[in-house]
Parts: sequence; structure tokens; C-alpha cells
Amino acid sequence: METQHSRVVTYSRNVFIPVTNMCRNHCGYCGFRRSPDDPQAYIMQPAQIEEILQRGAKSGCTEALFTFGERPDEDAGYLRRLKAIGYDRTLDYLLDLCRMAIKMGLLPHCNPGVLSYAELALLKPLNASMGLMLETTAHLQAHEDCPGKEPSVRIESIENAGKLEIPFTTGLLVGIGETEEDRIESLQLIACLYLKYGHIQEVIIQNFTLKSGTAMEHHPPPKIDEMIRTVELAREILPDDVTIQVPPNLISPGVLIEYGATDLGGISPVTIDHINPEHEWPALEQLERKVGRDVVLRERLPIYPQYIEQGWFSDEIRPLIQHLAGEDGYRKVEKRLS
Repeated sequence: METQHSRVVTYSRNVFIPVTNMCRNHCGYCGFRRSPDDPQAYIMQPAQIEEILQRGAKSGCTEALFTFGERPDEDAGYLRRLKAIGYDRTLDYLLDLCRMAIKMGLLPHCNPGVLSYAELALLKPLNASMGLMLETTAHLQAHEDCPGKEPSVRIESIENAGKLEIPFTTGLLVGIGETEEDRIESLQLIACLYLKYGHIQEVIIQNFTLKSGTAMEHHPPPKIDEMIRTVELAREILPDDVTIQVPPNLISPGVLIEYGATDLGGISPVTIDHINPEHEWPALEQLERKVGRDVVLRERLPIYPQYIEQGWFSDEIRPLIQHLAGEDGYRKVEKRLS
């Protein structure tokens, strides 16, 4: 029950769809990426994705989170697989998947890695919001042989989203070799981009977690004090309108809420976290116990209320947003996760 002394912490209800795990980057901490010749490499088929979207709609989800390995089209082996399902480029496939999600009543949120201005412009009308983790402005060993993790490349993509007025998610990956000074610089950069374009709705403060079989499988993850300090810095540096998000399946959120985190991101009743499959989503009832007695959980859409009020969405998704959002811009009818 919400009172005048309660703090509101938000979340969205989503389906997590990893369209392909093939990627041009070779991040030292990633257990998701596969090369096209790997037996575990895949492109999800349209029928597979349609079935997940149907289950998501039946479970009351509002968001279809589409994730990818970055720029897999650069590999000939990947392109052969893509052409086998009827597409010459990933962007065209993604556009059709967004249309499929909208038709089923789910708002797309695409996170396909670094994109050009033209690519973002094509995706904008079919997305409620989009995202790209900055991770860090530092040049790190963890990002060796990762052309898409060059900070300037990621910054340009985030800035282009601002020029196009796309409600946007970015964030820091904490504990991959960066220093506190690097984190401060990264947060200051994000703040500057927001002040210039007004498009960054949330910043994720995500802790590095160990993945067996990766180059960093023995690298120590950040301690809770580092995470507290980073959330504290984020709240000090970022404008008040920018929400700080923490992933509740990777870290217990209660203490981070005490220091300024007010969002828990997407929580799915249907799909796992395919990037961190060893960490299950907590059920909403579990979260209510973890976040604190004076915290009220509230469901939102993938587009934050202020951007609904400002009209930062297209006519293609206007009817769906009006159907899902209440007068205050949050989810019209709140339901519990099963």
C-alpha cells in the first residue's frame, strides 16, 4: 500500500528475445556470444519468436526486448543463415519482428548494439524506446578485439538517438577493469548527453558477474561497497529526471535503493535473462520482500511517463501506448507476476 512516506520503485514486464548470439565483438566477460561456426550459434526463427510473443501477451507483458550480437552481418556464415529465413540484412528482420510484436500488443524495445543514424531512424517509429550500454569511456583489456566497444563509437550511437528523440536506456558495467575515475567520467558524459538532447530515460548500474569459459572467469566481481558507491555517484552526477536502474537478478536491490536506485528494469514471467542465464528473475512477491517495507513497486511501460507526455513516439505505436498507459503514464492496470 502506497503512503506519503513510501518510495516508488518501478519495473516493466517483458519478454526477452535474443534474436541471434552471433557477434563481431569478443568481450572478455561475455558468455553469450558465439561464432557462426559454433554448434551453439543460432538465429531465432520467426515462428519461435511469434510463440514467445504470444506467451508474453497472455502473461500481461507490455515490452518485447529484442537483443542481438552486434553487427553479425559482417560474417558470411551468419548471412547465409539469415538469407535462409528470407532476409538480406538483420535490420529488415528486426523491423518485421517489431511489427509482429506491436500486432500482438507488445511495445518493442530494441538493443541491437551500435547503430548508425540512418538505422536508428528506421527503427524509431516501431520502438517505444531503445538502448545501448555505454559500459565505460575507458579503453580496457576486457574490450580487446571489440570494434563496437570503442567508446567513441558507442557515444556516437547514443548521441544519434538523442538527435532523433528516441527515449533511451544506457548504463555502466561495473567491475570490468575500470577505475572509479572512469566511472565518474562515464556518468558525466551521460549527463552531458542528457542535458543536450533530453533522451536518456534511465541509466543501468550493472555489476560484472563471472561466466565460466570466458577470459575473465577468474576476474573478481565488484564488491557491494563498489556498487553502492557507483549508484551514489550516479545519483549525484545525473540529473534528477534520469532514473537509476539496477538488475534485481544480479544483485539484491534493497541496499542500492537506499542510495538512489529507483528502477529494476524488465522482469519476465515468460523468458529467462539470456545474457545471464545462471541468474533467475525474482518473482514480484520476492522483490517486494527484498526492496524494503517502505518501498512500493509500480509497473511502467518501456517508455517512461515523461516521454509519453511529451509525445516522443510515432503514430504506429500511439494506439498501443494509449491502450496500455494510464493517465499518469504508468501501466494502466497493474497485475502481479505469476
